[in-house]
Amino acid sequence: MLKAYSRAVGNASRGLAAVATALLIAAMLVVCQMIMQRYVFRQATIWQTDFVVFSATAAMFLGAPYVLLKGGHVGIDVVEMVVGERTRYVLRIIAGLLGLLFCAVMLIATWIQFHDAWAGNWKHSSVWAPPLWVPLAALPVSFAMLCLQYVAQILTLLTAPAVPAAMGHGAAEPGSAPGADRHPQEIIQ
Repeated sequence: MLKAYSRAVGNASRGLAAVATALLIAAMLVVCQMIMQRYVFRQATIWQTDFVVFSATAAMFLGAPYVLLKGGHVGIDVVEMVVGERTRYVLRIIAGLLGLLFCAVMLIATWIQFHDAWAGNWKHSSVWAPPLWVPLAALPVSFAMLCLQYVAQILTLLTAPAVPAAMGHGAAEPGSAPGADRHPQEIIQ
């Protein structure tokens, strides 16, 4: 059951990463179009800047669950390097729980903002004036996926067959189990 859950959440995170990639590509293409329109054809740009900002921001948030899946978030591991494996294990669970708590609070806050924008028919203050619920939708979606990804990570840590062996980020220590140098989420996949 845990493997199925982790696989489903991982696939959803990969799907959002593909959407994030598409949004970044679209933003780059619109920047090129904006440059051509402004400097070659000497025409005003109306919607391009907002589109690029909204797309790049959405891409950053929608790509975050995939980054968590792959263990790519920036972290300071100086403490992990000086403590034992059991302490590292406990620190990773605490970090996962704190990350989950933060994402749950942000999910609630961003859902409220999204709902207010939807219900109030808020518009952006630019000339283009798109409805604000469209760019705001990426926030609760990404924080919901981050919550699910943190749950998968925490469950993987708690159910790892050999707790210390599944926890290493660096090279495997002598006598440790195969795969001990891999991120906990990679063990499931």
